[in-house]
Amino acid sequence: MQQTRPLPDCHPELSVIEWPSFREYRIENWRLARDGSGNVVRGATSWGWIDLCLPVVISFIWPRFHGNTVLCAFTVLVVGFTIYCRCRQVLHESVLVFPAYGIQLETHRGYPLLKPLFVSRRFIHASLLKDFVINEGLRRWDVRYYIAAVHGSSTDKIALDVAFENILPHFPILLEVYRGVQELMFHNHTDNSHTRI
Repeated sequence: MQQTRPLPDCHPELSVIEWPSFREYRIENWRLARDGSGNVVRGATSWGWIDLCLPVVISFIWPRFHGNTVLCAFTVLVVGFTIYCRCRQVLHESVLVFPAYGIQLETHRGYPLLKPLFVSRRFIHASLLKDFVINEGLRRWDVRYYIAAVHGSSTDKIALDVAFENILPHFPILLEVYRGVQELMFHNHTDNSHTRI
């Protein structure tokens, strides 16, 4: 296993991990501040002021609610929901490229100080994969680039699976991932239907 950061100065959140049989493009949920200060802007937070205030508030209200079953249940639900929301944060997203088999899109969720608790995976077989493209879309009042796998299905319909759909990295990162996937998945084809940017 060899890990590199191809854009260390402007986008160190991208890492490329080379394994013997596949390559992983991982984007962590943090980035450098755009003002040039070099400060880290985190997308997933471990502790906030609400996390620190919640035990204090519960310690004051619990003696009053202790006799009331409905209020105790409501307090337990609020605490449980807060813990659940903290454990559903996106830690990182990946595109795994298996040159002979296909690509896999992954999203890892959990608490930032722990290993991922939830992982969602979507595998697209190489026989169904038509292309891997950079596209642009509107998000509120902003034009954002995204990268997607264009693939067929068993019903002969074309579908798009968006990679990095929660983090939505900037264009230089998408371009690096696009070039790597094109090189590994489509470079050996002789039909020249896939062009490089």
